[in-house]
Amino acid sequence: MTHSIDIGIDENDRLAIAEGLARLLADTYTLYLKTHNFHWNVSGPMFNTLHQMFETQYTELATAVDEIAERIRALGVAAPGSYAQYAALTRIEEETGVPSAETMIAQLVRDQETVVRTARQVFPVAEKASDEPTADLLTQRMQIHEKTAWMLRSMIAPQ
Repeated sequence: MTHSIDIGIDENDRLAIAEGLARLLADTYTLYLKTHNFHWNVSGPMFNTLHQMFETQYTELATAVDEIAERIRALGVAAPGSYAQYAALTRIEEETGVPSAETMIAQLVRDQETVVRTARQVFPVAEKASDEPTADLLTQRMQIHEKTAWMLRSMIAPQ
């Protein structure tokens, strides 16, 4: 038996919001994986600082992945959960090599900003549908990623 969903958001809006959240989930998971990779492979004079900073960041991202996926489910849509799905949805570029610490930081700044832009694109859809829980989630995600990008950016010497 299928239960209808009547949470005050029509089906088309729920599907559009879930589609946007799926892109956010893919970006967040890909950033999680990349940050974890950099945590393992960073080296150089900033090793200890970056190793710890990256661990804090990927731990926060792991929690975020769960929250985003659960919001998609609450909207009545299946959350993507495979590497193939994430690869098709994300705009975060994978790193298969081991770049310098400064290049890692620069990539993560770019990627944190990418996640902010993805969240910002979903926000008007959620707002138009009066989907306050999604709007709140998006606001929190934007705030965290903007702050993280700033903190990472501050570690790179001005060009």
